[in-house]
Amino acid sequence: MKPIPLFDAHCDTIHGCVEEGEDLLRNTGHVDLIRGGAFSPWAQFFAFWILRESVPPGGLYQEFLREYEWFRTELEKNSRCLVLCRSAGEIGKAAAEGRAAALLSVEGAEILDCDIEKLKDAYHKGVRAVNLTWNHCNLLSGSIAEEDTRGLGPEGRTFVQTMEDLGMIVDVSHLSEPGFWDVAAMAKRPFMASHSNARPLAPHPRNLTNAQFRAIVNAGGVAGINLYAGFLGPRPTVDDAVSHIEHFLSQGGEKNVALGCDLDGCEELPAGMRGIQDLNLLYEALLRRNYSQSLVNDIFFNNLMRIVEEVCGI
Repeated sequence: MKPIPLFDAHCDTIHGCVEEGEDLLRNTGHVDLIRGGAFSPWAQFFAFWILRESVPPGGLYQEFLREYEWFRTELEKNSRCLVLCRSAGEIGKAAAEGRAAALLSVEGAEILDCDIEKLKDAYHKGVRAVNLTWNHCNLLSGSIAEEDTRGLGPEGRTFVQTMEDLGMIVDVSHLSEPGFWDVAAMAKRPFMASHSNARPLAPHPRNLTNAQFRAIVNAGGVAGINLYAGFLGPRPTVDDAVSHIEHFLSQGGEKNVALGCDLDGCEELPAGMRGIQDLNLLYEALLRRNYSQSLVNDIFFNNLMRIVEEVCGI
């Protein structure tokens, strides 16, 4: 079999490595460059995620800067196999050079103090996607877990508009349902739910309703399949992840399903999966269901690549 392509919309590997004192080349988490390098081409959104309770009040942005500098050091150490990419064209160039493409995201705009100038600075640092909230609500909106009836306020709408103007992907995973519908109503570019599954199959509020997924389809966006066991169903296997993909396909999502595995951000994966090295099991399971290799490659790479091209540029 030819090498499997992989473009994943969400992992929390940066924070895990910083906390454990490990590095990107080889570590004990779910994702490292050695294991990820088995996929070709490989592009990965690396999220900056910081637990609010773990830093002093007002310290989230300083922690973001610290983790960003750590990542820059890792880029320099591993420049032969990894490069920071800001556009689809840069991802293509990385692939042609045989290097992994790293893209940056922020999980929870409170990390940027919900501040427009800090958002612009993050863009210039290479960040190309932002979750408007994590589990905590913030100035922009309520979240699924906190103030879940509150949508985007004026600050949230300005933040979304600024992201679109800059060429950043708005990420609605973790966002309250009213916030989701506010984004869907105002979005002029494709947006994504980077790591969210199908709620009809697993009734967790972090998962998407059929109506939400259809709104993503109508916007030309993507939903990334999350491998956290709690969002797939009780005692899940790889086949449960396939079932969530199939459900989205049944909703007209052939060009709108991607992967957002939440590796290094979840405690429990489907049975038989240990990390990124086992994503071939999902690829092979889809082929066994008689899906074409072209469609499986769209799910594993091309669908996410398309919205990076449409939002972030060529």
